[in-house]
Amino acid sequence: MKLTFHTDFALRLLMSLAVMEERLVTIEELARRHGLSRNHLMKVAQTLVGLGYVTGVRGRVGGLKLAKPAAAIRMGEVVRHLEDDTALVECLGNGPTTCILSGACLLTHTMGRAREAFFASLDEVTLADLVAPRILLRQRLGVGGQGDARGLAAIA
Repeated sequence: MKLTFHTDFALRLLMSLAVMEERLVTIEELARRHGLSRNHLMKVAQTLVGLGYVTGVRGRVGGLKLAKPAAAIRMGEVVRHLEDDTALVECLGNGPTTCILSGACLLTHTMGRAREAFFASLDEVTLADLVAPRILLRQRLGVGGQGDARGLAAIA
């Protein structure tokens, strides 16, 4: 299974907000730091706000922040909410199948178990777990010291 760009960008956005939790972060800043399209990130942010993972503050000094503690956000739940199609093979999907072996082989069962193992693994991980190497992540994002546009010192 390959995650959509929307989900990929959402995970990056969540990790960035967790690493920069001491302040509001703008879409423009996130787009610049990640080298991603502002328009794409805007759509992702709207989705995450709608799902209750992110809070958006409007206005001149507005931005985004996590709506709940990073330790309370499970990655399996996030991916399930963001991905429309998690079928690894056609017969696991919701639509009609064209496979003549459907229902007679064990591929469906095997792939179903593989999908569940994938999500079980993600369910074990929180957003806080993903951003445990804070100092390195802040360095990669250019946050803290000279790289921080707001002049904040790096927080370990």
